[in-house]
Amino acid sequence: MAIVINGQSLTVEEVIRVARGCEQAEISEESWAAVKKARDYVDKKLEEGAIIYGLTTGFGKFSDTLISKEEAADMQRNLIVSHTCAMGDMLPREVVRAVILLRCNALARGNSGIRPQTLKTLLGMLNKGVHPQIPEKGSLGASGDLAPLSHMVLTLIGEGEAEYQGRIMPSREAMERAGLQPVRLAAKEGLALINGTQVMTAIGINVLWDAMRLAKTADIAAAMTAEALNGIKKAYDPKVHLVRGHRGQQDTAANLLTLLDGSRNARDVNPNKVQDPYSLRCVPQIHGASRDAIKYVYDAVTREINAVTDNPLIFPDEDEVISGGNFHGQPMALAFDFLKMAISELADVSERRSERLINPQLSEGLAPFLTRHGGVCSGFMIAQYAAASMVSENKIYAHPACVDSIPSSGNQEDHVSMGTTAARTAAMILDNAEKVLGIELYAASQGIWLRGERGLRGLAPATRSVYEHIRKNVEPVDEDVIMHYELKKFDAMVKNNEIADAAEHVTGPLR
Repeated sequence: MAIVINGQSLTVEEVIRVARGCEQAEISEESWAAVKKARDYVDKKLEEGAIIYGLTTGFGKFSDTLISKEEAADMQRNLIVSHTCAMGDMLPREVVRAVILLRCNALARGNSGIRPQTLKTLLGMLNKGVHPQIPEKGSLGASGDLAPLSHMVLTLIGEGEAEYQGRIMPSREAMERAGLQPVRLAAKEGLALINGTQVMTAIGINVLWDAMRLAKTADIAAAMTAEALNGIKKAYDPKVHLVRGHRGQQDTAANLLTLLDGSRNARDVNPNKVQDPYSLRCVPQIHGASRDAIKYVYDAVTREINAVTDNPLIFPDEDEVISGGNFHGQPMALAFDFLKMAISELADVSERRSERLINPQLSEGLAPFLTRHGGVCSGFMIAQYAAASMVSENKIYAHPACVDSIPSSGNQEDHVSMGTTAARTAAMILDNAEKVLGIELYAASQGIWLRGERGLRGLAPATRSVYEHIRKNVEPVDEDVIMHYELKKFDAMVKNNEIADAAEHVTGPLR
């Protein structure tokens, strides 16, 4: 069954289903009626010769230049081709699909003045798998994602390139193969299609979805380290977290107790130590804060995917066309900068746990650098280097993009959000964090193996399930191996959510 969109009720989960699962989407009948009503109003105003930004005037600094009715169609095409200034690598397919879906959802609200047949063609591109080639760089996130969205519209008008059935080809060919007719844009349509935050939101929503899954994997990695380092579970007692009151902290503590239920390695009390270091003892507080930040982003994104973000906005019932600023990306820029920090911290504390596993002064009696043949073998020494390198790199990416602003369009657009940069750097941080958590899981599983039969028998059912899944893919390290190949396997397991799946096979859904 297709996902029905109406500009008001789309969910994050539905966006992911369309973006990654290639599910179909359709627009509700009520929305089609609203779209037609708005377009009829635009046509009426054009016939009356009303002076309206973007309909009968130029754009940006050219807003005081009047455009005749005869020039309107040429102006729309010129708007698109002149704005296709994006650069860099192409956005991945799941992001492009999310971009198109979000744009269709915004247009379906009936405040943009687009023609129904134009929207129908854009929706057809999504459902038939015509994916425009959209470069990732070039948006200030101010008057929306003008440059990258223009590349989306290039395919709609039969220009540029698109991916169709796994091949890159001229857009016109892709459209013909899919049984679609390129559109000749009418007045207002170019601006309706490219004024908006859909690119930053599409990138960010994919990062958000993976960050939500990564939060579970981070809890599991911490539990595996607690097994290897004979952690103290009492710090996760719900009474401790209830008196502070943060939901993410309580959820993380509950996950840790669930994951470690039945463990004989991690115990409520350890006669050999009073308490664990912060990287283990404060996992609920650290991971929990990231969870709360991710929830904030989830709520902000949920609002944005159902927002009308182009300009000017059409209000037929009120007989108004209002030039506003909903295209400004600041709400998403702040959210995605927050997301960057939340993900970075999951990696930051993970690297510290890896250090405790690998460092003989901190590892509770484990073999130095997790090798039985120290000196001849280096074991996991440089794996920690790699984790430290990526954590340090994340500190650069985590600098908030939204605190920068470069005026544009002759200083008409004198404050910009840099929201798309925030989303893109969030994706870079996510990739590093997945790799860093993979290194911790590798080190923790090695530490458990080095504990021998006692350590293996002492595993909780959930951590045993994770350990056994790991061992299906990666052997313990006795003699030194080419670590790169093994680390890639862990990266893939984290990215594919295999670690969480292995744990939840025993525990049921974690929080």
